[in-house]
Amino acid sequence: MSKLNRRDFAKQLAAIPVGLAAAPAVLGQAGQAAAPPNVTPQKKPPAPAHKPRGLAEETEAFAAPLEFTRNQVEPVVRPFRLDEVTLEAGPLLSARDWDRGFIMRLPNDRLLHNFRVNAGLPSSAVPLGGWEDPKCELRGHFVGHYLSACALLYAATGDQAVKAKADELVSGLAQCQAALNQNGYLSAFPSEFFDRLDRLEKVWAPYYTLHKIMAGLLDMKTLAGDNQGLDVVVKMAAWVDAWTASKTEEHMQEILNTEYGGMNEVLYNLAAVTGDDRWARTGDRFTKKIFFNPLAARRDELKGLHMNTHVPQVIGAARRYELSSDYRFADVSRFFFETVSEARTYATGGSSNDEHWLTEPHHLAAEMKVSANHQECCCAYNMMKLARHLYGWSGDPRLIDYYERALMNHRLGAIEPQTGHTTYFLSLAPGAWKTICTEDQSFWCCTGTGLEEFTKVNDTIYYHDDNSLFVNLYFASTVHWRERGVVLRQKTNFPESGRTELAIGESPASPWTLRIRIPAWTTIANTVTLNGKPLEVAGAPGSYLTLTRIWKAGDRVELDLPMRLTVEPLADDPTQQAFLFGPVVLAGQFPKAGLSDKLQHGNVGPAVAKAPPIDVPALKAAGDDPAEWIKPVAGEVLTFKTTAQAEDVTLKPFNQSFERFAVYWTVT
Repeated sequence: MSKLNRRDFAKQLAAIPVGLAAAPAVLGQAGQAAAPPNVTPQKKPPAPAHKPRGLAEETEAFAAPLEFTRNQVEPVVRPFRLDEVTLEAGPLLSARDWDRGFIMRLPNDRLLHNFRVNAGLPSSAVPLGGWEDPKCELRGHFVGHYLSACALLYAATGDQAVKAKADELVSGLAQCQAALNQNGYLSAFPSEFFDRLDRLEKVWAPYYTLHKIMAGLLDMKTLAGDNQGLDVVVKMAAWVDAWTASKTEEHMQEILNTEYGGMNEVLYNLAAVTGDDRWARTGDRFTKKIFFNPLAARRDELKGLHMNTHVPQVIGAARRYELSSDYRFADVSRFFFETVSEARTYATGGSSNDEHWLTEPHHLAAEMKVSANHQECCCAYNMMKLARHLYGWSGDPRLIDYYERALMNHRLGAIEPQTGHTTYFLSLAPGAWKTICTEDQSFWCCTGTGLEEFTKVNDTIYYHDDNSLFVNLYFASTVHWRERGVVLRQKTNFPESGRTELAIGESPASPWTLRIRIPAWTTIANTVTLNGKPLEVAGAPGSYLTLTRIWKAGDRVELDLPMRLTVEPLADDPTQQAFLFGPVVLAGQFPKAGLSDKLQHGNVGPAVAKAPPIDVPALKAAGDDPAEWIKPVAGEVLTFKTTAQAEDVTLKPFNQSFERFAVYWTVT
């Protein structure tokens, strides 16, 4: 979604019914640079148009103790089951295949080693390294991600080898839980970590790790039918309930200043699966009020906060709203998404620097200078999860514009072809490169979310309501809407081409509606034909084109969505510009010669200061339209080259850039 189209996003979306870090001094000196004539800078969103509903001005939304009452919100649109959408050859299927390879190469005995040692059970396995090292306080977190990834992959493909491997892992965890015999406690580290947390002593996020394990076990139940997984996670939840119930609310709020992942989300999900509100009440104890209150009042007080600590908490808020209809949690979720996506997100769809928000809103040019560690990948993964919740409440296509941008650029740009290894940060520093995890010595948080991400890449291509099928993303795939007896196949090589064909394979003898997303990045020159005959109206960019009829097998809808070059400047320095072709972010290409393997693998971010320097030239615009001076390279797909520059550069998709690259350019 173009940032030039994002300017009204926060205002419009609000109307839809339904570790701190000290920042360097440069952050306080960010100014508004003059805009060059060929771009329009982002405008800051208007002040909030309303106060929190039903609250006095001086009253915080979450001042009173929480009381959970189940009153579920019916979604406006719903996703298809993962097994109802089949991927065909294309970038999503390739990424999933690479990911599966990584999953299957990791031995269960090594994954279970720390759990067995902690439970006093024998293990002769070679320990994993990195964040799964036996001395790392976060050990065990990756195993939770691993279970979620296996469950998602099985749900999408029916892969029995993946399921058998994951079932064995669940069984091993159950044995560890039984051997520990601590009222349901299960982790790869001793429960004394929680004693340190209780005393507010330094400890690396024990509830964060517990969340990953619980979420993986619950996914194994809901997506892979593993009843033992449910038994283990219910016992873990009982331990969490007892531990948190023994704390005063004031002390629990102090405890919540230590990162706890999505503990609220997994407990709400457990309440939904079991029908037992006990788990929702336990989840309420993980409501960090000092964080939620400003958001409920539509105040961006995110500066200085650790991004990946807080996005999962907002996903939990969204889940709480869905189960209870408590509007306060919806207000938190909506405004948080608005301000992060509108005012704190780079062209590639990511956010954060050094894992934090380091500036006030709309100061990304200043923030980008602080370090080269831009865009932690976990953050994009979690923001996309949040976008799916909001989309379910509204069906607003602008949320899919956001999702598409993040998926096509940030997420597909984070996985190394063939190995399935992924990145931690996606740097935007001039001349940066992608630093990739190792096979068995990294296991960062982003290794875990990456493992999950690429098992579920078919989850948002299509949605539906009772009578409509929504085509959201353009990837070769087939959707089987079993409830209505509809089969639709999408043939496309997007984004190499803006053309897509939607062919009806099966349909009932009654009318239903096909809603085709016309992306915000296309033009009014888009065309749609039905069985070879042009429709008289074009779809409005940023909306759905609606076709209702009695469909027949063999019916064919063809779309031509023109892609064009656009420019996206940063609000606080419009001379800093990124270029896109349709939704695809383009990156300048520079050779990676001279970089050691150590600089490329196993580091969380690109150590630019330690690398051989390269010259990333400034560019001079030769007109208001970038297409006047950035031209396609004949015979090469999605490849462009500047013209009339002192030093011309070649640009290719960011998601295909595995040399050194540049995304933002100084343009005069």
